[in-house]
Amino acid sequence: VPISGWHGDNMLEESTNMTWFKGRTKDIKGGSTKGKTLLEAIDSIEPPTRPTDKPLRLPLQDVYKIGGIGTVPVGRVETGIIKAGMVVTFAPVGLT
Repeated sequence: VPISGWHGDNMLEESTNMTWFKGRTKDIKGGSTKGKTLLEAIDSIEPPTRPTDKPLRLPLQDVYKIGGIGTVPVGRVETGIIKAGMVVTFAPVGLT
């Protein structure tokens, strides 16, 4: 999608300065989407599916020790799900 951030062309609404651009069509699972603006292009992006049916995998990125709360491990859930009250065990790298 051609845009001009300086002038706001084709950002939120179709611009008269880019009449040569006829729009874009993208095939998605539920059919297809059409659009001429950056906002329409962003809205048509399908979020990736998460493998929630697989075992929990949460690589640790950091560990914080917060007074009054305790030790807080931080990471991103790659597969599976985690719920409040769930008991988890952390293992070293390479241990499955």
